[in-house]
Amino acid sequence: MSAEIIWIPPTGALLLGYLLGSIPFGVILTRLAGAGDLRQIGSGNIGATNVLRTGRKGLAAATLLLDALKGFAAVLIAALLFPGNALLAAAAAFIGHCYPAWLGFKGGKGVATLMGIVLALHWPYGLIYAVVWLGLLAALRISSVAGMTAAVSAPVAAAICGRYDDVLLLIPLALIVLWKHRENIERLLAGTEPRVGGGKRADVDGGADGGGADGG
Repeated sequence: MSAEIIWIPPTGALLLGYLLGSIPFGVILTRLAGAGDLRQIGSGNIGATNVLRTGRKGLAAATLLLDALKGFAAVLIAALLFPGNALLAAAAAFIGHCYPAWLGFKGGKGVATLMGIVLALHWPYGLIYAVVWLGLLAALRISSVAGMTAAVSAPVAAAICGRYDDVLLLIPLALIVLWKHRENIERLLAGTEPRVGGGKRADVDGGADGGGADGG
């Protein structure tokens, strides 16, 4: 295979992943529903919880599912079209969500998209991820803690399953999730991080993508 052809599959996987991941479903859905520009609402984040700030629970649920689905789809489509390059598509989809070029590289915090990615890579990761995320959210009602812990659980689950290529991908993605939550971490240390259901501010600022149940 010539050097030119060798670069086609990985380049295609990266482009596919980034383009899918960078679709700002929260922004699109809120505009289509006449709810305004999501970036000018609440925390300004593009995930499902900030969509919930508009009072549209259906839109918030749809955003959460679509943000997860785009990560899931990026991995599966890349595996079919560019065999051996699914991990590249996964990484690109996550980066696309967190840093979409169309929105000035200001995106979500990646928790929902990462869940879709881990489900596509190996469904037991996704099961562990979902149990950790939703279990902690229900128990603590602090969405940022639930989202960050779920993200960290992904490389741990991959290591337990002996899939070390996935570990090498999921560690940096989990670190990016933590970095995107740095303001939440500061509030946690200060004891001021709001809880889900604690009022409008909790809905906006307390979560994995700006508050509430969103992982963004």
